[in-house]
Amino acid sequence: MRFAFILSAVCGLLGGLSLPARATTPDVLEKLNIDSERLGAIRRIVAEGIRSGEMPGAVVLVRYRGETIFHEAFGQRQVTPVLEPMTTDTIFDLASLTKPVCTATCIHLLMERGELSPDTLVSSWIPDFGQRGKHPITVKHLLTHQSGLVPDNALSDYADGPKVAFDKIHALPLWKPIGEQFAYSDVNFLVLGELVEEISGMPLDAFARKEIFAPLGMRDTMFTPASELIPRIAPTARSGKEVLRGIVHDPRAQALGGIAGHAGLFSTAEDLARFADMVIQQGRIGEKQLFKPGSIALMVAPQPVSSGIRSLGWDKQSPYSSNKGDLLSDQAIGHGGFTGTVLWIDPAQELTVVFLSSRLHPDGKGSVNPLAGRIATVAAAALPPRTATAANSSRQ
Repeated sequence: MRFAFILSAVCGLLGGLSLPARATTPDVLEKLNIDSERLGAIRRIVAEGIRSGEMPGAVVLVRYRGETIFHEAFGQRQVTPVLEPMTTDTIFDLASLTKPVCTATCIHLLMERGELSPDTLVSSWIPDFGQRGKHPITVKHLLTHQSGLVPDNALSDYADGPKVAFDKIHALPLWKPIGEQFAYSDVNFLVLGELVEEISGMPLDAFARKEIFAPLGMRDTMFTPASELIPRIAPTARSGKEVLRGIVHDPRAQALGGIAGHAGLFSTAEDLARFADMVIQQGRIGEKQLFKPGSIALMVAPQPVSSGIRSLGWDKQSPYSSNKGDLLSDQAIGHGGFTGTVLWIDPAQELTVVFLSSRLHPDGKGSVNPLAGRIATVAAAALPPRTATAANSSRQ
């Protein structure tokens, strides 16, 4: 009831308010032949979501051909214990966006360096993992959620610290036959995070920071945010009497100290856009070539699964892609996060759509995936007609 009252007041006063990061000039939109009226429909979609209680606020960023054509904050970053307006530099708990942005990207970097391949047996690096029929599981099986592993093992398995937790993961039996059925699983990416650490000899967060985030200039992307960043972080749900803020929402990642392959990463819309620029530019950001073009091609390549199409670490078209919309090309890759975060990258259209919210704040009842899909559709519809035609032809 308290949230409903606050939300009603907020919507009455601020429901239509958006705060641009740096106003996109009409000249930029005109130069790129962007339909500004269509693009502006994003504001109405987000305002509707706030009014209906799907989230207290959001940040939306759209980039096209290396230019930011939309970057605005809406509503509230926090509604309790005190109101705080959303800002474009708000840091969000990315939840499962950790999987592709951090863990899968680390795996792709190790593949580029020749340390492993999609067909590498996981047990060749982690022998204990091969017990109870899991020996045939490959890196590709984990990246595409076709390993046959359970979606989540018992939370009690994490009660005695990381070593015991991973011992229990290694001892898990198969849940489904290997390679036959797509079943989205946090356990897959917990093991991939462990694999990154085993091969690199570094903690997952340190390897990702050194090899990916720092080179890309993603200064606000990290696990376990420092205390001085707390005022910029969007809180999530309640934990007892407290609201989680700067502490990962996912309980298994919490139990592992906030650093895990499936969840725990925090970031901003601008940092995610920098990551997307790298993908669209074939592994390059500025003068830095972080990945070879062939590695990016492997990252975005379609991987058919039993209920749709994935890529190695990302979604493409599956039961989880309601946040994709209707007009992205078949080259597009994306992912969502349980906390209300979405990123889609479309190399064919040179388009990036970032939607970040904290839908769980404060009562855990929001829902944003269909809304994010509508935003992606609007963003693509605002592009020049020839771009939309090219994207559509790539799907024929």
